Amino acid sequence: MADGFFSANQRSKIAAALFNLAFNCLPGFGLRRGFLRMLGFRIGEKVSIHSWVTFFEARRNVRIGSNVTINGGCYLDNRLGIDIGNNVNISHDVKIYTLGHDIDDPQCAAVGGKVTIHDDAWIFPNVLIMPKVVIGRGAVVYPGSVVTRDVGELEVVGGNPARKIRMRRDDIQYRIDYPVWFAK
Repeated sequence: MADGFFSANQRSKIAAALFNLAFNCLPGFGLRRGFLRMLGFRIGEKVSIHSWVTFFEARRNVRIGSNVTINGGCYLDNRLGIDIGNNVNISHDVKIYTLGHDIDDPQCAAVGGKVTIHDDAWIFPNVLIMPKVVIGRGAVVYPGSVVTRDVGELEVVGGNPARKIRMRRDDIQYRIDYPVWFAK
C-alpha cells in the first residue's frame, strides 16, 4: 500500500467509479456537458452524451467537438486520449480502447495510443475501436466491427477485423443534433 489504506491504482479506480456514478446520475444532456466542462473536459456545442456511458478514468484527456452524439452503453478508455471531431455519431455499446498489452512481449508490456475520430464519422452499434486508430472524415464503421487499423476518409468498413467495403459520397449535409432521450 502506498500512503494510506488504498494504493494509487485503487484510488484511481475509486475516483473513476465515483466520477461515472455522478456523471450517469445527472439528468439531461446539458447537465452532463456542464459537469464534464467543469472538470476540464473540452466539450463542444450540441453534444448529447446519453446515460450509462463509462469513462475508464476521471481524466480530462477527451476532446469532443460540436454536434456529437454518444449513445448509451459506450465505454471510453480515455487513459491515453480520445479526440472526437464535429458532427460524429457514436451508436450504443461502442467501446473505444487507448491502452492494451503486447501479447508477444515476455512481460506483456502496456502499449497503446490516442484514438482520433474525425468530423462526420458514423460509428454503428457494438463496434470495438482499438488503440492508436484514426477514423477518417466521413468514414462509416458498420455494426459489430473490430477496428484494428486506421480507416480512411469516406471509407465504409465492416467486419472482424474491419475491412474496406466501399467509399461513401462526399456530399455530407446532415448535422448530428437530435438529443433524443432513451435512444438505446
